[in-house]
Amino acid sequence: MDTTFEEDRFNMAIRAFLKHVGVSSQREIENLVRSGAVKDGRLKLQMTLSAEGTPLKHVVEETIVL
Repeated sequence: MDTTFEEDRFNMAIRAFLKHVGVSSQREIENLVRSGAVKDGRLKLQMTLSAEGTPLKHVVEETIVL
């Protein structure tokens, strides 16, 4: 298996993916809060990153106080 890749193109692709995740996730969180679904003023969030066909499972958790 050839593991060489174009470093700059790879970094740009990752940044584009993360930007898409960030922007779309922010919209979803804002919509949830505006809908009134968050009752106690705290929103516990969890994001899981996985890559199909690999053992990657990276979990990030954060509580946001509104």
